Amino acid sequence: MRLKDLLKSRLEPKELEKVPTSFDIIGSKEKAVAILELQPEVEKKGKIIAEALMQLHRNVKTVLQKLSERHGTFRLKEYRLLAGDPNTEVLHREHGFLLKLDPKKAYYSPRESTERQRVARQVKPGERVLVMFSGICPYPIAIAKRQPEVKIYAVELNPDAHRYAEENIRINGLQEKITALQGDVREICPRLGRFDRIIMPLAKDAWKYLDLAFSCCKSGGIVHFYSVAPEEDLWSEAEKKARDVAKKLGLRISIMNRKRVLPWGSRKWKICLDIRVDRGQAAEGEKLSRNTRPERLQ
Repeated sequence: MRLKDLLKSRLEPKELEKVPTSFDIIGSKEKAVAILELQPEVEKKGKIIAEALMQLHRNVKTVLQKLSERHGTFRLKEYRLLAGDPNTEVLHREHGFLLKLDPKKAYYSPRESTERQRVARQVKPGERVLVMFSGICPYPIAIAKRQPEVKIYAVELNPDAHRYAEENIRINGLQEKITALQGDVREICPRLGRFDRIIMPLAKDAWKYLDLAFSCCKSGGIVHFYSVAPEEDLWSEAEKKARDVAKKLGLRISIMNRKRVLPWGSRKWKICLDIRVDRGQAAEGEKLSRNTRPERLQ
C-alpha cells in the first residue's frame, strides 16, 4: 500500500497530487525518524500525512517536516515536528555498520551511502586519510570497515556531530583506526601533516577549502571534491575552481573521475571530482587532464 492510498479518504484529490512520493527514513526496525518535504498546498495537512506515514511504516516513531536547506555555522537544516516522539535520536545501519545520530543536531544523508562506498572502495592499504567536515563519521567508518590497514583523521566543527562521531567510532570498534577532532579545519588540518587521500563532502562550500586540501595532500594523492552544479553544465565551474586554486599553489592536478552523486534541488546535482594532486611547478595555462573518461553517470 502507498501513502496516497491511505490518504484518499482524508485529502481532496488536488491535495493528494501534492503528497510526497519519496522521503528519508533514518533509524532502525525498532525506532526511526521520517523526514518529509511538504509543498505549500498540503502544509496544513502535515499532521494527517505524518500519521498516515507512521501507520504505513510501523517503525517510524517521529515525522519531521524539513523547513530549510543547510545553513548557519554548523550547516544544519530546520525541522518542524509533525507527529510522534519529540526525541529524535536514532541508531541507523548503513552497509553493515551502525551510526547513532539526531538529525536535528547533526547532518546525515542516507541517500549518500552508495557514494561513501564508492570512495571507500578506492582506498588502498596503508593510506593516510583525512575527512574534512566529517559530521557523525559515516565516511571514516565506511572506509575503515572496508579497508583494515588505514589511518583516518576526521575533523568536524559541530560539537554535537563530533560527540556522535566519537560514539560511532566506539560502537563500531574503530578507535585504533579513526581519530576524531573537533574544531575548524583551517586550524586543525595543517597540524596533521600530509595525506594520501582527502575527502571534502561539504557540497556547497567545499570549494572555499580547496587550497587547504591541496596543501595537505601528498604528491600523487587524491582529493575527493564535492560541489553543487546546474544540470545543464555539471563540471565546468567546479573544474575551474580547482584549476585556479592549483595554479596559485603551483601544483599540477588531473581529474581521475567525475561522478554525479544525487539531485540537489531543482535541476541541480551534487557532484564529485576525484582529483590527483602532483607537486611541482604547474605549466602556465595548464588545463585539467581529460585523458580518463568520466565514470558512467548514474
